Amino acid sequence: MSRVPAPDREAKRERVLDLLRSSGHERLVLTGVGTLAWYLDGARPAVRLSAERGVVAVVVDRDGDTVVVPANEVDRLRAEELPGDVAVRVTDWWAPLLGPDLAPGTPGVLHEDEAAAAEGLRAARASLLPGERARYRSLGRDTAEALTATALTLQPATSERQAGARVGAELMARGIDPVVVLVAGEERLGFRHALPTTGPLGRRAVLVVCARRHGLIANATRWVSFVPLDPAGLEAVARIRAVETAFLSATRPGRTLGEVFADGVRAYGEHGFAPDEWTRHHQGGPTGYAGRDPVATPDSAVPVVPWQAFAWNPSAPGAKTEDTVLLEPDGPAVLTADGVWPTTPDDLGLPRPDVLVR
Repeated sequence: MSRVPAPDREAKRERVLDLLRSSGHERLVLTGVGTLAWYLDGARPAVRLSAERGVVAVVVDRDGDTVVVPANEVDRLRAEELPGDVAVRVTDWWAPLLGPDLAPGTPGVLHEDEAAAAEGLRAARASLLPGERARYRSLGRDTAEALTATALTLQPATSERQAGARVGAELMARGIDPVVVLVAGEERLGFRHALPTTGPLGRRAVLVVCARRHGLIANATRWVSFVPLDPAGLEAVARIRAVETAFLSATRPGRTLGEVFADGVRAYGEHGFAPDEWTRHHQGGPTGYAGRDPVATPDSAVPVVPWQAFAWNPSAPGAKTEDTVLLEPDGPAVLTADGVWPTTPDDLGLPRPDVLVR
């Protein structure tokens, strides 16, 4: 397993210790899949792709980190997943993972889903460290390559499920978990979350993925057309891209998600969409160790910070754009790009994916 440099581990631990100090607790218990992957250098802490809780727990205190592992998982995790600088405590597989000394409500013990911890951990994850950024760039490129490889095999008669299976296989072949795969053919382009069906793609299709490796999630949307786009189709692409540019332009450190959100959704009406189009689907927001961490909302006071990842996904019926970007010192940089898919620069100079006309 690829491991981040030691300074990343030290920085993460210091962020968690700051949370413990501010909360007045002695120990913090981490159990969420995203948080565990973040704290354990990209380890895979669960078996089921859909799991929200890990098969392990991490106990952080002033003396060090202890990973609590059931006996049936410990050999694999030690050999393939766990960092070398953590202590391991083995439990019987049939017993509760957390004993009485770590149970919720135990004096001095804070659990990550408690109010005193949840927001602090989200903030601790937000600004990505150098090792994480390197992993994310690699994941973004591989995710984009998987989408391109899939799109080049599609035909109008290909079913949505066949398309979904192909993109899932391309991701898995690159060591990536396909945690979300959406496919809509011509007849279902109005659906925002189109789970694949047996229906054919027809003349136009959209592929959407949330792809996870080392705990990080890359989010991307790609459009394929088997006929040339008419002027109305080209105009729709340009208009939804302009809405996305408004979101990206507004995403600056020091602002709140609510402020960014207001600037982004205002662009719907400015570019010919219904002013309330944003109410019909979420618009995305920060990403990283969760698909959205959190989903941006109109009143969100969550601050934007340097080196944070974002995936905005403005949409309208038959139109959507989405990529994962990293907020670098000079502005956002696109992570989910492979240099092969046709792109057009937006007003920020970012390469934005065109509809691939086959």
